[in-house]
Amino acid sequence: MSEDDYCLIDAARPPRADGPPYAECVLCREPTEYPESYKGITLCPACEWQEAQRTACSG
Repeated sequence: MSEDDYCLIDAARPPRADGPPYAECVLCREPTEYPESYKGITLCPACEWQEAQRTACSG
């Protein structure tokens, strides 16, 4: 069994931006690595890491 057998969370991520303007993080309003034109939830690297820790699957 692999890790994917346990984790049912969709880990789809927006495309990385080549440069500014960047979208704001929906939690802390800091610039993210994603383009401003992306429609959806965007997180900065720090909030993305914290969210991943919070929702990590335990086995």
